[in-house]
Amino acid sequence: MNIFVAGMMMETNAFSAIPCTRDSFVNPMYYRPEHTGPEPEPAAYDQFAYRTFLRLARERGYSAHASLHAFAEPAAPCRQEDYESLRDEILADLRAAMPVDMVLLMLHGAQMAHGYDDCEGDIIEKVRAIVGPDVFIGVELDLHGNVTARMAEASNALVACLLYPHTDFDERGEQLFDIGERFVRGEIRTQNHIQRVPMLGLFYTTLPQMEAVNDAVLAAERQDGVHSVSLMHGFPWADHPEVGAAVVVVAEPGQPDVPGLARDLGRRFFAAREETRSLRKPIDTILDEIAASPAAGPAPGRPYVIADVADNAGGGAGADSTFILRRLIERGIEDAALAMIWDPIAVDFAYQAGVGNRLNLRLGGKTGPFAGLPVDGEATVIALADDIEQEDPAGGLMFGISHAALLRIGGVQVVVNSVRQQVYDPVCLTGLGVDLSAARIIVVKSTQHFYERFAPLAAKVFYCETPGSLTLDFDPARYSRLQRPIWPIDADAAAV
Repeated sequence: MNIFVAGMMMETNAFSAIPCTRDSFVNPMYYRPEHTGPEPEPAAYDQFAYRTFLRLARERGYSAHASLHAFAEPAAPCRQEDYESLRDEILADLRAAMPVDMVLLMLHGAQMAHGYDDCEGDIIEKVRAIVGPDVFIGVELDLHGNVTARMAEASNALVACLLYPHTDFDERGEQLFDIGERFVRGEIRTQNHIQRVPMLGLFYTTLPQMEAVNDAVLAAERQDGVHSVSLMHGFPWADHPEVGAAVVVVAEPGQPDVPGLARDLGRRFFAAREETRSLRKPIDTILDEIAASPAAGPAPGRPYVIADVADNAGGGAGADSTFILRRLIERGIEDAALAMIWDPIAVDFAYQAGVGNRLNLRLGGKTGPFAGLPVDGEATVIALADDIEQEDPAGGLMFGISHAALLRIGGVQVVVNSVRQQVYDPVCLTGLGVDLSAARIIVVKSTQHFYERFAPLAAKVFYCETPGSLTLDFDPARYSRLQRPIWPIDADAAAV
């Protein structure tokens, strides 16, 4: 069997102020093979996302041609010529690898570029044009993708991760590989079925209702003729007609029970829509609750963790909002630490000032109105570092946070860094000397990927709603092309 593997992932926030270019993809998750021969180079097996496909091909004795793998932090739509250049490299590698029996792609599902609402649909269609109608094309997606009819029609199987945080990419990749292998052997046929679910939002699979919906998905996958079921949560900070949640069922063509199965799962998914949204509270409500608790907290030595969910670089936010920091300072909060504010200018000034010295600083609030106003005041440089790496629990890759400074402003220790990045790992605090057991409050700029590493350390986790870029208070004036009605913008939205 001759297998072609490639990957390009970028979650696009159409409302973001952060530009995206080809340079945005050149980071620890970028891999460009030196050749397109049947045995990939060793470095290919270290790459998150498509590494599972390459490993399985090697273990099962198949030839695997590895094209590029590229990932960019979420931001605004990519510059058109840069997206096209990456796409065309993949297509050129595919032509060189022909003939192939299977194409496996690791894509996001919510990638946009100038001139392209649906980069994934564009890539898959162009791959199909090269390989012809009979070659298996399988695509693994992030569950935050906005799945489109083009993606479904041009591919043989769309399979997304089921968990948020995304800790099951490898397992779902193995499932997709098995589907493709059986397809090539002639044991099965496949067809994608999409059931739209009219809602925008985020849905944590660590919560009981969403756990139950995922259990129903796993039960559905055991039915005869059903090869895979995915819940697409959608990425709501985009504006085109296919934005929103969906159920994707990969099944034998013509299975009579598939539409009803997809509708039933869609209704269950829709019924859980409020579970995550109801967790978000204003910062003062959270601080009041913490203040009313015993001084030692419910678990001595374990901090309260507050997630700054609306300023997550992993969703295209600037990671420099000041709403929470400002309230911590104004309320005179002591024993608090916050990570990470993206402010390369402040980091540079801290390095020039040096450890132990004070400087007058303007911090954060630089990327636009969703970042709030800068915080002005005296800061003391507590520590500096340029060798800290966070581990992403979803992919096991290490991400350097580059030059970073720990500043004390009032009673708050603030980690400021020079690479826009969400918080995954406590090392971005402990690596600069923050003692988590001595802190009463830890604020992390992340929506949910922090949970795997921080929840076990926390007395309690709070999700804080601010006017940041990723607010769930969706403003209908920002959208012009959504399919309506859609929850929560329209109260009359209902599952089919």
